Amino acid sequence: MNNRWNTIIYKFWSPIYDNLFNSGKFLEARKKIFQGEKFGENQHILFVGVGTGADLELINYKDLNITAIDYSYEMLEKAKAKCQSSSIQFFKMDAQDMNFKDNQFDVVIASLVLSVVPDADKCMKEMVRILKPDGKIIIFDKFSPKGKKLSLMKKIIRPFINFLGTDIGVNFETLYESNKENLTVKQNESIMFKGMYREIVISKNSI
Repeated sequence: MNNRWNTIIYKFWSPIYDNLFNSGKFLEARKKIFQGEKFGENQHILFVGVGTGADLELINYKDLNITAIDYSYEMLEKAKAKCQSSSIQFFKMDAQDMNFKDNQFDVVIASLVLSVVPDADKCMKEMVRILKPDGKIIIFDKFSPKGKKLSLMKKIIRPFINFLGTDIGVNFETLYESNKENLTVKQNESIMFKGMYREIVISKNSI
């Protein structure tokens, strides 16, 4: 995968994205993640890869200080249309190279992003960089099984899945290992499809 191809494929996905990934089991998973989250008015929240704004619809975004980015112009426009009366700042931006200061955000939310960006490790490092000490990263995504290699079938279909704009082979444990010095995993649980999709909450340790 690369950014050029992602620009093309998500232009295609944007009109039907909500029908596929903001309904059914996906919507149930999103609701479960956000139902217990209480965001404060003084917190600065970043949605990395906001997509069509599926997550924004599940929180009281009008009362919060939110910034949202996405690399796809078409996806970003969908999100903007859902939140026209809000103060959310929307930016077209690469999640692997974010134009934000170090330690800028209290909360970073990344739904179905690490499996989409060309380099998940770069994206992870950027999220850690811009997160304040004691802040948290909330992740909803698909990952390869813990402590297991990809099955032969998944290895065979992985190139085709990549062509569609996402990767079924990203390993969270590997991502965490290369960034764990300043982090603590607070939650790492199966949320959908027998553990293929997980809800992960990470906190950034105080310096």
